[in-house]
Amino acid sequence: MERFYKRLSQSVESSSSPSKAPTTAALSPPSKMPPICGDSQVPLSNQDNLEFNLNNLLSDLGLRPSITSYPPKLIEQVRRAYLLKGPCQPREYDFPHTLDGNRKCKFIASWFDEFKDWVKYRIVKDVAYCLYCYLFFMGSSERGPDAFVMGGFNNWRKKERLRDHVGNHNSDHHKCRVACQNLMNQAQHIDVSISKATNQSKIDYRCRLNALIVCLCYLIMQGLPFRGNDESYESLNQGNFVELLKVLASCNEEIHNVVLGNAPENHKLTSLMIQKDIIRATSIETTNAIIEDLGHDFFSILVDECRDISVKEQMGVVIRYVNKSGCVIERFLGLVHFSDTTATSLEQGIWSLFSIYGLSISSLRGQCYDVVSNMKGEFNGLKSLILKKNSSAYYVHCFAHQLQLTLVSVAKKHTSVSYFFNTLTRLTNIVGGSCKRRDMLREKQKEKVIEGIASNEIETEKGLNQEMTVKRPGDTRWSSHYGTLINLVHLFPSNIDVLEYIGERGNDDSQRAEAIDLLEIVNMFNFVVYKLLYYRVPNRMIRSPGRSLEEGGSESRIGVDDTRKQDKS
Repeated sequence: MERFYKRLSQSVESSSSPSKAPTTAALSPPSKMPPICGDSQVPLSNQDNLEFNLNNLLSDLGLRPSITSYPPKLIEQVRRAYLLKGPCQPREYDFPHTLDGNRKCKFIASWFDEFKDWVKYRIVKDVAYCLYCYLFFMGSSERGPDAFVMGGFNNWRKKERLRDHVGNHNSDHHKCRVACQNLMNQAQHIDVSISKATNQSKIDYRCRLNALIVCLCYLIMQGLPFRGNDESYESLNQGNFVELLKVLASCNEEIHNVVLGNAPENHKLTSLMIQKDIIRATSIETTNAIIEDLGHDFFSILVDECRDISVKEQMGVVIRYVNKSGCVIERFLGLVHFSDTTATSLEQGIWSLFSIYGLSISSLRGQCYDVVSNMKGEFNGLKSLILKKNSSAYYVHCFAHQLQLTLVSVAKKHTSVSYFFNTLTRLTNIVGGSCKRRDMLREKQKEKVIEGIASNEIETEKGLNQEMTVKRPGDTRWSSHYGTLINLVHLFPSNIDVLEYIGERGNDDSQRAEAIDLLEIVNMFNFVVYKLLYYRVPNRMIRSPGRSLEEGGSESRIGVDDTRKQDKS
C-alpha cells in the first residue's frame, strides 16, 4: 500500500493546522529508516483518535514524552516505529569531557559496539538512555532502569553501571528486551494468530481477487458503469459488475467455487469501496507506466475543457511524445477539476497535474488547444501564461479542428452557399421533425430501392442500400455537413415525396406553407448544382487521406469545370 500513499514531509508540523489531523497513510513507518538525532519537538494530544506522522517521532529520548502519554491505540505503532529507527548512536561525534572529582571522563564510542542494541546517546545533554526500557519499562524507581529512561545516565567513570543495567535474565532490562523482540515478531501477534489462514484460503482469495480485477478492467476498458439500480439477490439484473462476474464464474469452475455465493459472507470483495481501491490502483499503475515510458524526454500537451455527467467543469490533459522506438504517442494523463474557467485557474490546474507526476515545465515543447479564448488568448490566455514560463512551449492549433472551422466559415461567407445550407437545415427540420415523418421517409426509400433492384438500376452488394434517414448538420463540423449531403443525395426523391405529403396533409397551415416553399426551392437548378458540387468535390478532395494543398486546389478547379459543363448542357 505504501506505493499508493505518500507520507507527510517532516517539515510539516502537526501544530500548523490543529483542526486537521494528518493523513492516516503516515502511520506506516518505512521498512528502513535512518536514525534521527534532531531536537525538534512535536506536540502530541492525549485523544484516543489522534493520528500523526510517525516519521516525526523524536529519536532523542531526552526530549520525548513518556510512552504512556501516547494514545493507547497508537502505543504499539509508536514502539514499532522507534525499534525500526534504531538507537541514535553518533559514532563519529567528538564526545565532551566532564569533571568527576579530579578526573575527566567521557562517553566512549566503543560502548556503541558493546551495547549496540539499546544504548542511545543525546548530544545536547551528554547523557545515555536505554531504548528497550523507555519503550516497555513501567516502573518508577530512581535507582532502577528509570535512570536510563527519564533522567539519563552520565556517570562515565563507572562503565559497570551499564552492565549492571543489563543484569541477568530476570532483570527489568531483559524483560523489556524480550518484549521488544516479541513486538517485532509478527508471528507472535494476537491478531496474526487469530487470523492465520490456511494455504487453501489464501489460494481461494487470490483466485477471487484475480477474477474481480479481470471484470473491473474489462468494464473500465469498455467505459461501462459498474453498479446497478437494484443489486439485491431477487433482482433480475444486479449490475454490470456482478453479472459479468457471474458469466466468468459460469465459464470456470475454479472461479465459481470462490466467488459470490460460494465466498465467505465477510469476504466477497464486491463492495463499492473495494472496487474503487482496485480502480485507483489500476489508474496509478497505468499512469506510472506512461510516465516511465516518457522518461525525461520532451513532450507536448493537448488540453480541452469538458463537463462530466455531474456538470462539473473539468480540463482533460493529454501528453504527446516520441517513445524510445521513435513512434509518436498520445496518452491521456488526467482530469483536473476547477471552479472557474479563467486562464490563471487553468494554468494552476496544469501545474498541479505536473507536480503530481513529476513532469517539468522545462521539458514542455508544445501546447495545443481548441478555440476557447481563455486558452489561446493573445495576452491573458493560458497559451501566453505558459509561454512566459517556457518560451519553447510553442502553441499549435488543433489542425483537424481548424480545417473543420475553416471549411464551415468559408462556406458561410458566400451568400449563395450559406443560403443552400440554411435551406438544407430547414429541410432536415421539417422532414425529420417527427417519428411519423421519419418512418414515412424510410418506407418511401424502401419502395424505391425495391423498384430499382427489380429493374436492375440499383446494384446489390454487401454494404449497399443500407437504411438511411435525414441527418442534422453541426455548427463547427464540416464532416457533419458532408454526412447531411450524402443522405440528401441518396434520399432526394423520397424527401420530395414526404414534402408533397406534408404540403397536402400537414397538421397546420404553417407546416403546409413551409413544405410548399421548400418544394419550390429544392427543385430549383441552383440548389441541385450546389448539392452535387459539395457532394462530389469534398468526397474526392477532403476525405481522402494524404492529399496536399496543391492536389486539393486542382480537384477544386476540376469540380468547378464539371459544374460549368453541367450548367451549359
